[in-house]
Amino acid sequence: MGITHVQLFSVPVSDQEKAKDFYVGTVGFELLRDQPGVHGRWLQVAPKGADTSLVLVDWFETMAPGSGRGLLLRTTDVDADCARLRERGVTVEGPRATPWGRQATFTDPDGNVLGLNQSADERG
Repeated sequence: MGITHVQLFSVPVSDQEKAKDFYVGTVGFELLRDQPGVHGRWLQVAPKGADTSLVLVDWFETMAPGSGRGLLLRTTDVDADCARLRERGVTVEGPRATPWGRQATFTDPDGNVLGLNQSADERG
C-alpha cells in the first residue's frame, strides 16, 4: 500500500475568518495556507510540525457548520492544554481518565467537537 498517513481533515465552519482566529489565535495552531482555492478560500491550519492538517471549509454543502465530531488531538500534557484553553475563554470538559489515557473535549465557535488525548504511555 502506498498510503502513508492522513493528510487533511475538513472542518465545517460558518465564518472562515472567525475560525482562523480561533484555531490559530486561541488554540495555537500554525497558519499553513490562506489563499483562493478551487471551491472557495483554502484555509489550512495545523499544530506545529504535524503531518495532518485541518482545512476550515465553508463551501461543502453537505457539511453543515458545527457538524464535525470525532477529531482527536494528541497532547503530551492534557492538563496544561486544558488550562491554557480555559484561560483563553474556551469551555473545556475534563480532563478525565480513560483506559487509553486522559481525555478532554472542547468546541470551536461553530460547535465542532474536538478532543484532547494524552496517551496512557505519556502520563506522568
